Amino acid sequence: MSLPSDDLAAFTRDLLAFRDARDWAQFHSLRNLMVSLQLEAGELLELSQWLDDGGLEARIATPAGREALEDECADVFMYLLLIAERSGIDLLAAARAKLAKNAAKYPVEAFRGSHRKYNAQE
Repeated sequence: MSLPSDDLAAFTRDLLAFRDARDWAQFHSLRNLMVSLQLEAGELLELSQWLDDGGLEARIATPAGREALEDECADVFMYLLLIAERSGIDLLAAARAKLAKNAAKYPVEAFRGSHRKYNAQE
C-alpha cells in the first residue's frame, strides 16, 4: 500500500486545522508531542495485554477490537505527524531514507528469514 505524499500533506493540514481551531498548539512542544506519542503507543500495546498472538488476532477480528486497534494506530500516526511537522521533517523522505539504510544493513541474501540484528555474531 502506498500513501501519496499529497494525501499525507492534505491530512497533515487537516490535523493542524483541527489543532489550531482548539488552540492546542500552545501545548504541542516537541517534548510534549514525543511524550504523547509514547503514551499512545502504550495504549496500542495495551490492546495485547494478557493475550497470546491468537488471542490478539481474535480480538481484532471483532468489530469492537478492530475499531480499538484502528483508533490507537490513528492516535500514534497523528502524533507522529505532529512531531514531524513541528520538527520540519519530511516524514516520507525520512522513511524512504531509513528503508534504504536498512536495505544496506540487511541484504536479502544474508538476512532472509533471520531475526538477528545486523551486527550480531552468527
